[in-house]
Amino acid sequence: MILKADTSQSGIQDSSSESCELKQENKHLEGFYEELPIVKEIIIENTVSVSVRKCPETAKTLLNLETDLTGDVVVHWGVCRDDSKNWEIPAEPYPPETIVFKNKALRTLLQPKEGGKGCSRLFTVDEEFAGFLFVLKLNENTWLKCMENDFYIPLTSSSCLPAESVQEMLIPGKAEEATQEVSQTAYTAGIIKEIRNLVSDFSSDISRKTKSKEAQKSILLEIEKLAAEAYSIFRTTAPTFFEEAAVELEESKPPAKISPGTGTGFEILCQGFNWESHKSGRWYMELKEKATELSSLGFSVIWLPPPTESVSPEGYMPRDLYNLSSRYGNIDELKDVVNKFHDVGMKILGDVVLNHRCAHYQNQNGVWNIFGGRLNWDDRAVVADDPHFQGRGNKSSGDNFHAAPNIDHSQDFVRKDIKEWLCWLRNEIGYDGWRLDFVRGFWGGYVKDYLEATEPYFAVGEYWDSLSYTYGEMDHNQDAHRQRIIDWINAASGTAGAFDVTTKGILHSALDRCEYWRLSDEKGKPPGVVGWWPSRAVTFIENHDTGSTQGHWRFPGGREMQGYAYILTHPGTPSVFYDHIFSHYRQEIEALLSVRKRNKIHCRSRVEIVKAERDVYAAIIDEKVAMKLGPGHYEPPSGSQNWSFVTEGRDYKVWEAA
Repeated sequence: MILKADTSQSGIQDSSSESCELKQENKHLEGFYEELPIVKEIIIENTVSVSVRKCPETAKTLLNLETDLTGDVVVHWGVCRDDSKNWEIPAEPYPPETIVFKNKALRTLLQPKEGGKGCSRLFTVDEEFAGFLFVLKLNENTWLKCMENDFYIPLTSSSCLPAESVQEMLIPGKAEEATQEVSQTAYTAGIIKEIRNLVSDFSSDISRKTKSKEAQKSILLEIEKLAAEAYSIFRTTAPTFFEEAAVELEESKPPAKISPGTGTGFEILCQGFNWESHKSGRWYMELKEKATELSSLGFSVIWLPPPTESVSPEGYMPRDLYNLSSRYGNIDELKDVVNKFHDVGMKILGDVVLNHRCAHYQNQNGVWNIFGGRLNWDDRAVVADDPHFQGRGNKSSGDNFHAAPNIDHSQDFVRKDIKEWLCWLRNEIGYDGWRLDFVRGFWGGYVKDYLEATEPYFAVGEYWDSLSYTYGEMDHNQDAHRQRIIDWINAASGTAGAFDVTTKGILHSALDRCEYWRLSDEKGKPPGVVGWWPSRAVTFIENHDTGSTQGHWRFPGGREMQGYAYILTHPGTPSVFYDHIFSHYRQEIEALLSVRKRNKIHCRSRVEIVKAERDVYAAIIDEKVAMKLGPGHYEPPSGSQNWSFVTEGRDYKVWEAA
């Protein structure tokens, strides 16, 4: 069951959630949630009070925490230095019966009061800290928080701390008659109800047309925030404040910027280069000439190639990060092309390689792991578990890229230098956001740190690994694959999207083998990342690695336009490859871009899959656009809504609502 407080005091809002009695089933998690029946609700009330005073002998801050909860109540706690509320473990001494939990927090068992009415404990904190953070743990599945947030006790400076200050709060508690345990899925069911209420509110306000666009976007953000919280609960049994847990999205932004790193939701991305673009030596100037043309086609964001000096001419083996003379052009030409795209109203993504860096010098053993240039790092900047480069840093937080030294992002000096470099690129060059190369190589939490420092308009990571196959044939269920991408996005706290490699792979099999049933998952939703977290899915069918002259994973020949008919009519943020724009596909791509813009299809658009059979896939998007793929027959339903044909090609067709 979920326990909740019934009344409120000054400054404390009611906290409500549902009580559930659940059957325990060993079921594989699919998507973000499972629907669960609500069968019982218990209204109860408990309190926790914290008194704060300064010790005149030691100048330390003393906190006495008391609660009327009974039994084995554990305080899961830490401290913070400022309003950012980043958890830290203070120095010893600690109260008796305290253990360190995963080097992230402390856990202290409260002592029962005399008479058995509640429990308490005294905590001592150095005066350097600004706040005391905690949650209460009743058992492995029961965590009590303050209105879904960690309890936070501000510790004022010693000069203004009174002799004693007391904060008392209502908390979810344990009713005497309650014998059930709080389950993670039950709590998530409460979140789902909140989401449904928001959706109903959103839908009714749209129908009445009484709410502003800003308010509607705010509701969408809140829904997304709750969904992320529900997701994180399924992924961990620990409280949601840990680094690998819940996505924390910012509150609603002005219409031009829904959420940092994810743009407005209406972006259409153009990859502005291929694997051979460096060969002319003047790619920036060639691309500049196409800026007006690309803008007129409907593209709002262009992804430029890596700008730094590189051992490889394509730019993906960077060496001196501040040297922006590359095979694509020099720094002045780069600024020129950026300014030109800004002039035509487009945003620019810089392709940044943060996972690895090529060294300038060898160490005493002849290993290339000493760096030069402005960022003259030594081998402490290289991970310790790559035998090729003998780093003295910590072990890698991801997969190693064995062609160059893998950078240890756990080092403070490395993160500081990278943040300064990215900010310099933002300010000096004018980049609006980032395409992040090989993000499998390092923990997504570091990406969050970099993006929070640079505040990009849009950011997308390349998390590319193999899909699931059985005896050489692609599995229908690719949940494990898209889950890994979702996990990375979640580790970055939703500050960036990711390329939807899952959708690309499924399109390969569906189109090449005439198995269009693959385009619907077991719940009737799109089977890629776009089906689980569409606002963070950047869909594509080809890029410089998979296509071009590399051809590592080329899209089925002759079926490219079916792929574009899918990603340009569906939610997610679509990315179109440069080679396809300037080819015989140009006219068909332009028609699909027009459909998307004219009908205001966006990254969160709603998809209703109406057919997913052997030879045909059909869907209706936002009740405005109908489309079908495959040789099989489909016509949008006649009735209250009239449909008009707008464009078609080989094995695809698109209609608009009249």
